[in-house]
Amino acid sequence: MAQGNLHFYFHCSNADGILLDKHGAVVADLVEACDRATSLVRSLIATPSADDWREWTVHVSDEAGDEIFAIPFSSQLGRLN
Repeated sequence: MAQGNLHFYFHCSNADGILLDKHGAVVADLVEACDRATSLVRSLIATPSADDWREWTVHVSDEAGDEIFAIPFSSQLGRLN
C-alpha cells in the first residue's frame, strides 16, 4: 500500500452490534491511522455511559472494505480487578 493521503474507516463493534464510520478520515500514513484509532477508543471510553467497552474493538478498514488492523478497547482499559 502506498503511503500518503490514505482514506480509512474506523468501525467499532462487539458481539451485539457495530458503530459504522460512514465518512472515514484521510490520514498521512499508518502511524496516523493507529493514533486516530487509539484516540477514538480513548474518547469513547471517556464518554459517560453504562456501556462496558471491554468487549469492543475498533476495526480500521480501507476504501475497499479490507481490514488493515484492529485495536481492542481492552488494550486501553486494562483488566477488571
